Formats: sequence, structure tokens, C-alpha cells
Amino acid sequence: MYIKIISVALSAAIITGCSTRGVKIHSTRPAAKHYETASTTKGSSYVHPTMRPYTVFGKRYYPTKVRVGEKFTGISSWYGPDFDGKATSSGEIYDMHALTAAHKTLPMNTVVKVTNLDNGKNVVVRINDRGPFVGTRIIDLSNRAAHAIDMVDKGTARVRLEVLGFEGKKSKNIASKKELRSGPQEMVSGSTYALQIGSFSKIEGALITQAKYDNFRGYHTVIKDTEYNNKRIFRVWLSGFKSEAEARDFKSDSPFDKAFIVGE
Repeated sequence: MYIKIISVALSAAIITGCSTRGVKIHSTRPAAKHYETASTTKGSSYVHPTMRPYTVFGKRYYPTKVRVGEKFTGISSWYGPDFDGKATSSGEIYDMHALTAAHKTLPMNTVVKVTNLDNGKNVVVRINDRGPFVGTRIIDLSNRAAHAIDMVDKGTARVRLEVLGFEGKKSKNIASKKELRSGPQEMVSGSTYALQIGSFSKIEGALITQAKYDNFRGYHTVIKDTEYNNKRIFRVWLSGFKSEAEARDFKSDSPFDKAFIVGE
């Protein structure tokens, strides 16, 4: 017997950005209330709820693992006020002012950069819903994200998606340019401590700092996309320290006099 899950994030149905929300997603197993990761457990038949196949309009969809650096192109739509405050497929409440999006098969909490190919504008969003299920559209952006790439009035746009990383509960890792150049790879962190070497309200400043110090003395940089006092903050961490003592010794003999140690 199918378990019915109400999805907010279905695709925009017409060019104004209105959506065909209310379509029921059928999954072979009940969904969990909280989603920490989007992966399968090795050596087990368990499949995380966000990775289970589901059916919409008679078509079967299979969520698929992706790697940092992978790119996709297609048509984007958006959804807004009519669905604000309603539940998404991940169990979160849709907030049209948040930088989120819906995708048919990307794992929940995948972080992607969406570039409007018509004007070059881009925005970083987190996948937390399923859709769009209209035509060949590949992503459904929140109202705020759609405004960021100037596609609200038109309703749809030609876009390129680039996988940047995968979010945890409250923050997400964004790959460095070096990691992207080395080819698709999973975002994995084996270190315990890091130094926060910068904090920015705009991602551009964080990306510049990340590129400047990536692989500095053998340590790598990551960007943590977080919220503080209801504001989006991009924190740059120099990562790879195996102990607090190692991080402290490094800091004492480095140009990062204002940096501080954080646990990963």
C-alpha cells in the first residue's frame, strides 16, 4: 500500500510562476520526520527516506547520489506566496523568503549554485523539496531565489546547476575551486578542528578568501553557509587539524591573528 506524502514543491504550471502544488507523492515506505543526510547505509538494505523512489502522475522517480562539481542545464521555474508556510516533501515548512529549491532527484540538502544563462546572475540554494513536475523543468526556486537571478517576471529561465556541497542540520560545506577542478567528488571532512579565518555577508568575499588560502600549508578551506540573528553569514574555515593543540600551534605562527578555533 502506498504511503501518501503531500508535496509543496511541484513545478510551476504557467509562466507567471504559479504552481501545480497539491499533487500527491507516493512512496513505498513511510517518511521520517527529520532528515540529517541524504545517503544509503552501506552493507544494509536501509534506504534513507529522502532517497526512496516515488511516483507522481504515474511516473517513477529515483533520487540519485551526486558529487561536488557535477553540472546540469535546463529550465527553472519558481513558487511563492500561495505555498508559504506549507509542508515540503522533506518535512520542512516552505519559506518563500529562504534560499531553497525543489528538484526531482537530487538528494535533500544538496547545495547548488543556480546560474541564469540569460543574464549571468546566480544564487546558491539548498534542495528541500521535490519537483517541478511540468515538462522539462529541472528546478523550482523559492520566491527569494527567483528574485536573486531576476526571473520572477518572466516565470521561467534557462539555468545551469552546479553541485557545491551537502548541508548538515544548520550549515553546509561549499567546495573550493581546487576541489571542483580536480573533478567530481563527495564532500567528506575527516578533520576535527578548524580555524575560522573570515566571515562575510556576501558569498563573493568568502569565495575570494577561500581561493586565496586553500591548501595554505597543506590545510584546505571550506565555506560554511550559516544563519546568525536571522542573517545569512558565509564563514570561511581553514580545515584539516586533527587536534585543538595542532590548530592552536598553527594559529600562533600564522597571519590569522583574529582567527579562532572551531570544532567540526
